[in-house]
Amino acid sequence: MRLPGQHRAPDRSAALAQYRRRAPLYDRELAPFEPLRAVAVGKLALRPGQCVIDAGCGTGLSFELLHGRVGRRGRIVGIDLCPEMLAQARERVRRHGWDNVELVCAAAEDADFQGSADAALFHFTHDILRDAQALAKLLARVRRGGRVVATGLQWAPPWMWPTNGFVLLAALHSVTSFEGLARPWDRLAAYLADLRVETVLAGGIYIAEGNRR
Repeated sequence: MRLPGQHRAPDRSAALAQYRRRAPLYDRELAPFEPLRAVAVGKLALRPGQCVIDAGCGTGLSFELLHGRVGRRGRIVGIDLCPEMLAQARERVRRHGWDNVELVCAAAEDADFQGSADAALFHFTHDILRDAQALAKLLARVRRGGRVVATGLQWAPPWMWPTNGFVLLAALHSVTSFEGLARPWDRLAAYLADLRVETVLAGGIYIAEGNRR
């Protein structure tokens, strides 16, 4: 069976349309995966005063966890393509009174901000991780030795069809390309030393971590 977008590169316009549709319900859709977000942020090993990139930040669901690590002396750079998502992120920032969160409305490969970062988070951002230009642009801004953590969907072994059924349904709703879904993190290997990957939820979700070379 050939899946939609199985060999196609991520489509920026399709991703924008997809997330514009999802924006009103996005927080509720991701609620079941929030424990994974906490695990991912923990693996960044952030310290007070550091700067972290939240790639594909969406509505800013990671900001509270990140802010709790970097504190008010730190900095969070949230990047997202979708204005509707960032409008909710901006409201979240206003509501909490965070003055150290910079929001960048742009595709990852076009994102521009001042300075470098100590870490980067890619939480359920398959399209960004499969875009070589986007990955190179963002990781170039992470200092040598900086922590990088990525989480998201992946194909489980073929015999685990219930898990792959879940992955298929979730991916149809959240990515524009199935390219690389067997090893969504493999392009990180060129940038990270000591890349470590673990799987959870019956092999349908990965957590990849390492240090910037």
